[in-house]
Amino acid sequence: MNRNPWLVLVALVLGQVATLLDTTVVNVAVPTLAADLGAGLDSVLWVINAYVLAFTVLLVTGGRLGDLFGQRRMFVLGVTLFTLASVVCGAAQSPGQLVAARVVQGIGAAMLVPQTLSLLTIVFPEEKRGAAFGVWGAVGGLGAAVGPTVGGLLVDTLGWRWIFYLNVPLGIAAAVLGLLWLPEHASNGRRRLDVLGTVLVTTGLFLLTYGLIEGERHGWDGTIQLVLVAGVLVLALFVLAERGRQDREPLLPFAVVRDRNFSLMAVVVAALPLGLGAMLFLTLLHLQSVAGLSARDAGLTIAVAPLLSAVVAPKSGAMIDRYGGKPVLMAGFALFAAGIVGIAFAVRADGQWWHLLPGLVVLGFGMGVGGSPAAIIAMRDVDQSMSGAASGLFNTTRLCGSLLGSAAVGALLQARLTAEGVHPDLLKSGVVPPALREGFADALRFAYLLPVAALVLGVLLTLGVRARESVVN
Repeated sequence: MNRNPWLVLVALVLGQVATLLDTTVVNVAVPTLAADLGAGLDSVLWVINAYVLAFTVLLVTGGRLGDLFGQRRMFVLGVTLFTLASVVCGAAQSPGQLVAARVVQGIGAAMLVPQTLSLLTIVFPEEKRGAAFGVWGAVGGLGAAVGPTVGGLLVDTLGWRWIFYLNVPLGIAAAVLGLLWLPEHASNGRRRLDVLGTVLVTTGLFLLTYGLIEGERHGWDGTIQLVLVAGVLVLALFVLAERGRQDREPLLPFAVVRDRNFSLMAVVVAALPLGLGAMLFLTLLHLQSVAGLSARDAGLTIAVAPLLSAVVAPKSGAMIDRYGGKPVLMAGFALFAAGIVGIAFAVRADGQWWHLLPGLVVLGFGMGVGGSPAAIIAMRDVDQSMSGAASGLFNTTRLCGSLLGSAAVGALLQARLTAEGVHPDLLKSGVVPPALREGFADALRFAYLLPVAALVLGVLLTLGVRARESVVN
């Protein structure tokens, strides 16, 4: 049966938006959630981190399972598991129950997310992928970026449990539409999962992700450094193990990483969540600690950028179809970086929320223009039989960029606050006293240099992409 690819896109983005929304929506519910469940700081942090950890470490495996057993099957199973876990999250009566359910949510997300990129590559012909990936990128970016806004509104009106119950109608719709509209693309012949590769890559990514999540809280001490080094060594063992079984359905086919464009984009794509995550963290901190806005009002201010990006992204897709992904990606990254620079200049001791709007507008254009070209360039020449593995690896590096950005910008800000004579523990008191705001603003402006540098590096690496001529005259 011939399926309308745009109906396939609807089913995929419904699942995608729920999983990405959950990476940020919980943050604003922390105080209410902690009080209601009697949770300490460690428990609350793991309510946030358990999802990201399970999600990240299983993406490569989830993608390859789609290649072996069918993308449609894995998508529907993942959505179903994610939705059921969301119900348990909303009904949790203790921190332990909530953390366990968040782990299951992450497993479901890791099963479904790689299938979205893989299926889009399969069902859309190359000349129409720009528009499709533009919508996919816009919805994905919007889901992650508006999480704090949605979370704040739900917590203030219905209570923290509804940040999880919100996933239920989205998940049911995605599962039903997935069964009706998604094509099945299972491989032929005997299907075998690379068990050794799965164990090694999961262990290595777990150690790296755990180290990045817990590093700042433990002061990057010797134990955390050992965990990070162990993660790198285990991933090196994974590469050696995969080298010896390239003819036996490896978890990571080396043909994927030998593709120059894919390898470049798998690195470049990390700059987007790194830049977005750092911008959200620093800007929300300024709006609440200096400008004195509530969490809800700060989230609504920030929402200008993702809402604008959602409008721009489909038009960006048409540009990609006409001119190719390389120039569009470079323009998007340049605008993204310019927007962050504009925000940084607006961060002052006497700054108000409206001072940030010009930078947020430019940043929104950058998000919309640059959100999807990396995926199109990366997946352009990947064989369909390996698209799941490629999608899993691509999404893994993207999430690692987010984790690395959070860890790096937090450490950089903490060091700069100390240099400015502002003790980092001052943040616990809420609004920064007027006498210390100048030093606090200087530290924030300095920390904005990190995402700008990452985006500039992304532009330089994109110069190495082998471009094609326009596919549409």
